[in-house]
Amino acid sequence: MPVTDAAIDKIKEMIVSGELAPGDRLPREAELAQRLGLSRSSLREAVKALCLIRVLDVRQGDGTYVTSLEPGLLLDALTFVVDFHRDDTVLDFLAVRRILEPAATALAAQQMSEADIAELGTLLGEPGEAPGVPELVAHDLRFHRKIAEGSGNPVLCSLLEGLSGPTARARIWRGLTQDGAVARTRQQHVAIYEAIAGREPEVARSWATVHIAGVEQWLRGALVPGKPTATIS
Repeated sequence: MPVTDAAIDKIKEMIVSGELAPGDRLPREAELAQRLGLSRSSLREAVKALCLIRVLDVRQGDGTYVTSLEPGLLLDALTFVVDFHRDDTVLDFLAVRRILEPAATALAAQQMSEADIAELGTLLGEPGEAPGVPELVAHDLRFHRKIAEGSGNPVLCSLLEGLSGPTARARIWRGLTQDGAVARTRQQHVAIYEAIAGREPEVARSWATVHIAGVEQWLRGALVPGKPTATIS
């Protein structure tokens, strides 16, 4: 195992064992290096790596601290990884979203407060409104983010937030090239909202599945020459 990886594992063990808790300050560099049997250079590299994934926080002139270790903070690293995706992997991201988002939508139908449901309704826009595709996608991102937050599960919410970036471009592409995509998106948003407002988790789950599968099915057809781009609606 590379020396830096070993150093990372040793700091991780200190956190997992409870020797270091969220918000705790690490011992001084020389003391910690000696305690862990590491060179100071290896320890510095490990600290840099753990700062990148938001496990540690170096405060200039103060020291190095364990972060809050909240799921949303740690899962920020997912966004970093996702930003390196290639266009040919977007279907994989959509497939994962199709698994996770219906579950979040069903939970939202059970967990969301009435005030949050009312706010979700405002994100639908007015009937007959004809926003441009970028505006529609921005609305779409806010709509789905609100539902994920309404699931009451911060880990699930953070995962879905991390997956939203790669699929946004596909949604813009679909809106620009597929007839009726904008109207279909709004209709499905309304159906999802009504199921959540009606506290019908399984109906909400079904509509969310249809909604995401429609984008996935269209994109699959668009990426495979000669394959029809029929959609679920």
